[in-house]
Amino acid sequence: MSRPPVGLLIGLPVAAVTLALPAVLDDSALAVYILLGLSAMVTVGVSLLMGYAGQVSLGQGAFYAIGAYTAALLSLGGVPPTAGLVAAPVVAAVFAVVIGTPLLRLRGHHLAFATLAMQLILLSLAGQLDFTGGDIGLQAIPQFGVGSFEMGGAAAYAYLTWGGLALVMLVTHNVITSRPGRALRALATSETAAASSGIPVGRYKLTVFALSAAFAGLAGGIYCFYTGYVAPGSFPVLISIQYIVMAVVGGLGTIWGAVVGATAITLLLQGLSTLATVPGMPTYAPSVLSYAVYALVLIVVVLFLPQGLLPAITGRLAARRDRTRPPLEGERDGSPAESR
Repeated sequence: MSRPPVGLLIGLPVAAVTLALPAVLDDSALAVYILLGLSAMVTVGVSLLMGYAGQVSLGQGAFYAIGAYTAALLSLGGVPPTAGLVAAPVVAAVFAVVIGTPLLRLRGHHLAFATLAMQLILLSLAGQLDFTGGDIGLQAIPQFGVGSFEMGGAAAYAYLTWGGLALVMLVTHNVITSRPGRALRALATSETAAASSGIPVGRYKLTVFALSAAFAGLAGGIYCFYTGYVAPGSFPVLISIQYIVMAVVGGLGTIWGAVVGATAITLLLQGLSTLATVPGMPTYAPSVLSYAVYALVLIVVVLFLPQGLLPAITGRLAARRDRTRPPLEGERDGSPAESR
């Protein structure tokens, strides 16, 4: 009798716990839980972009902000919140196509710095334009709702967030298991070899860039309804670096790795925030600790877990399962089993 795959053994308990937690967590813990889900949503797109397309972006926070501002502006203008939430990933993806057409001609650190500059420019404009509320931002954003139903509690937003994450993970799974997904893996290995094999490299890179932006835009749309407030200060540059750290720690090119990395880094940051508020700590402690921990975590992961936490965990579980399985016919006498 064949055993279930390791991914299924891990996924089912995680899904059960995910559905049960909103009913037992208090409001402060639910806030962390919701932000964790939103971070995981964006990190899935980062893992897809970096792990499969081989593109480095330091501007995912910009698409997160675009989604938030899009949903907020539409809702404040009288558009139903559902339409605003649907528009958030669409506008973020369209913006990514417009910006990505010239930017994706760059590679490596040039592309990373260009996307970082894009976020800085966007935040600067958001802080100066009147219709975005300037530095004060947009306030009194309506609660999300469908028809006559309106979400009023954090638990409802937790379910909405993790439902959105499930949708993002499903879309990503379908993409990477399809024929374009196999082409993306070839593109990440060598763009020259992929182009010589007939793969439209530029189009695929732009598509994945837009898809990852759409994921971030969806997360931003949910964020604006949950907080009821958006401003340039809600999307610091550090948040884009945070998403990359989450993707690398969890495991680039893996869907569940993004969730694992987002969970590990979010809980770590919460612990650091608690430490930074201890009496006697300087006011700059939170930012200093964050940057220091990001650097330390990246060094540790690159040195000891180069493929990330999830591949390391699943690899050990698979190796342990292989050691405990009964020997196949032909292996008992020391000879390899015949291939069937």
